[in-house]
Amino acid sequence: MPHLVHTTTKPVSEQPAGDRDLLLAIQRGDEEAFAELLDRKTGPLLALTHRMVWDREEARDLVQVTFLRVWEHRHKFDERFSPNTWLYRIATNLAIDFLRAKRTRLSKLEPVRQHLYRVVKQPDTNLEEILERDILSVLQDLTSALTERQRLAFVLGQIEGLSTREVASILECRESTVRNHLFAARKVLQGELLRRFPEYAGRRRTGKQ
Repeated sequence: MPHLVHTTTKPVSEQPAGDRDLLLAIQRGDEEAFAELLDRKTGPLLALTHRMVWDREEARDLVQVTFLRVWEHRHKFDERFSPNTWLYRIATNLAIDFLRAKRTRLSKLEPVRQHLYRVVKQPDTNLEEILERDILSVLQDLTSALTERQRLAFVLGQIEGLSTREVASILECRESTVRNHLFAARKVLQGELLRRFPEYAGRRRTGKQ
């Protein structure tokens, strides 16, 4: 198993290999190709997993495990498909497993969380204050209301910018199912926004009059 570290030994004049070429070389046991893929894909996979689990250190661990799986299952890559689709599928499956395990742990702490929320709950803020918050923090809060599939479809399609076909391939479902997940996710997010920030809902009603 090659070390999971970044390398920069490739000559500047050398034509960079495509992702598919790298994976095909990895299938042959090429550790230099694996190091190149690691260097190339760590950033995008870290961004993806972080938007799924909202924990930077956990996201890093998931990316590490993703590359371990890539090496261990390198012979399963089918060159007919997009390299990104294969990599994202591995990473998102790991993220789902993490979220399910985390949900089980948190469910046991829910009574305590609810009590603490009542104790420390702050007065409602206005819309300007909401807009000044870290957008990722707000998004994390809102997307926590989505199901695993809805969150995946939303993150991959709306944030990562993948096509419906690519998302369907990663989630191993029909494109119509992806569209349904996205529709449901937008509806839930809109409802959560209005529920958690009622002053925004008031402004919307006022604006319609």
